Amino acid sequence: QVPLVESGGGSVQSGGSLRLSCTAYGYTLSNYCMAWFRQAPGKEREGVVQADRTGGTGYADSVRGRFTISRDNSKNTLYLQMNSLKPEDTATYYCAAFPCFIFYRISRGPPEVGEYTYWGQGTQVTVSS
Repeated sequence: QVPLVESGGGSVQSGGSLRLSCTAYGYTLSNYCMAWFRQAPGKEREGVVQADRTGGTGYADSVRGRFTISRDNSKNTLYLQMNSLKPEDTATYYCAAFPCFIFYRISRGPPEVGEYTYWGQGTQVTVSS
């Protein structure tokens, strides 16, 4: 079990920005394919964005151009920069991972829940209009 820990959630007004972080103590996240998911109350968990080990990414259409996934391997941290936030972005955001080979290429679409093995506890993002 990889203990993923998210941080950075909060409350912002529409049009604002937040940056979420995800780390795992004792595990090297650069060895994993990583993703961000979100789940709003009463809705299913949905994939937001994913990244393989060499910089390939796949975004949901709803966030493309507004959200950016990135890694800082020196800090063993995954980020999600969220700009131009909308009320419909309100959800609990989850970091997820699965071990993948260096040459593994993720799809260019959003991540699927069933593909990811390890999950964080989530961090709440609330966007008010």
